[in-house]
Amino acid sequence: MIAPVMARRDAVGFWLAVVLTGLGTGLGAVALTGLLEFVQHTLWSGSGVDLLEAAARAPAWRHVAVLFGAGVLTGAGQLLLVRLSSANGIDITAAIWFHAGRLPAWRTLGSAVLSVLIVGMGASLGREGAPKQTGAVIANALSDRARLPDDARRLLVACGAGAGMAAAYGVPVGGALFALEVLRGELALRFVLPALVTSLTATGVSWAFLPDAPTYVFPAYSGSISSAVWAVLAGPVAGVVSVLYVRAVAWGDHNRPRGKWRAAAPVLALTLLGVVSIVLPQLLGNGRDIAQLAFTGQVAPVLLMTLVVLKPAATLLCLGSGAPGGLFTPSLALGALLGGVLGYPWSLLWPGVPAGLFAVLGAAAVLAATTQGPISTVVLMMELTGHARAFMVPLLLAVAIATLVARRIEPRSVYDARLSDAEIRDRQRARDPVPAGGGTG
Repeated sequence: MIAPVMARRDAVGFWLAVVLTGLGTGLGAVALTGLLEFVQHTLWSGSGVDLLEAAARAPAWRHVAVLFGAGVLTGAGQLLLVRLSSANGIDITAAIWFHAGRLPAWRTLGSAVLSVLIVGMGASLGREGAPKQTGAVIANALSDRARLPDDARRLLVACGAGAGMAAAYGVPVGGALFALEVLRGELALRFVLPALVTSLTATGVSWAFLPDAPTYVFPAYSGSISSAVWAVLAGPVAGVVSVLYVRAVAWGDHNRPRGKWRAAAPVLALTLLGVVSIVLPQLLGNGRDIAQLAFTGQVAPVLLMTLVVLKPAATLLCLGSGAPGGLFTPSLALGALLGGVLGYPWSLLWPGVPAGLFAVLGAAAVLAATTQGPISTVVLMMELTGHARAFMVPLLLAVAIATLVARRIEPRSVYDARLSDAEIRDRQRARDPVPAGGGTG
């Protein structure tokens, strides 16, 4: 649809909007990352990068005080945000699919800043939601300025959101594929170039200010027959766990507090998280730190089994209280913990596979199944870690099987969780015209 539209419209305006979206999103991601690190450094007295290390050293009163403050900020922020716009909500997926990418600008940007503040304070949500929202808002505004038709606007907003992820994590190709496969719902060749240009531009801008290094660092693992067999057996488990997680996210989002509880619920939920984090600081933040430890095999089996239940529960608690934030890194962390749990008994039966490799494969499997984006997940894992080729066979097996199982049970991805049942059916028909379980989405 884009090519005929561009033949009739000013293609120069579209491509100028693509480049400007990338530039603006890159600068926005830099600013939001700086704000996140400033908050973590100021309130947790750490480096601003490693929240887990700082929280583990912090006194008990700081855990309670900081998370209580996050709850108060969330409650007040939510009350303010609902007054900023009477337009459709701030969910990017719904905006792209049912509103041609139109978003209430100030409300969406306000939510982005609020999410960065509370994630920096310790809320168990992802930080990628903020740059995604920022990129989407910039793309929407430029679409207005260029007077783009709805289909071009929809594409540009998806590209802007994907560019936000690309700039935040330094994953230009993965961000572009995420924009198309997960957000736009169609890996069409005519969409690829705009998505790549937007993500590459945003990432290039971010690399001028942020370190150009993999998000996760671990030894060069190699695949084996043992890891491939494990992936085949663990894939269905990861798929089922992903379905349960997506349904829990949907339930939590649809039952968010309203009225006077909009201000009180975040205070209660986040304060509770602060109290529990005194014993388990791993529950704080987006899960990047605990995933890093799992990828290097540094998490004890008992702690793995504890966190595989409590870490997603903490995310759902924050989400259900009304706290805004992303779900990308929390989903990846859940997969890393699940992979570690499932890998421990396998190591006893068939020794030889590094414990960290189980976590990496589990992270990829759950991430692919929850986003229902297997292709973008494989590329994202390669860019996030800097290597995956050596264990590509078990990685692809885990991703493909987990995604297939999840799709046969649940049509929603974690990003579709806020949509109504009717919207889910409409999107699924457009996105997956073949019978359930087929196609790439």
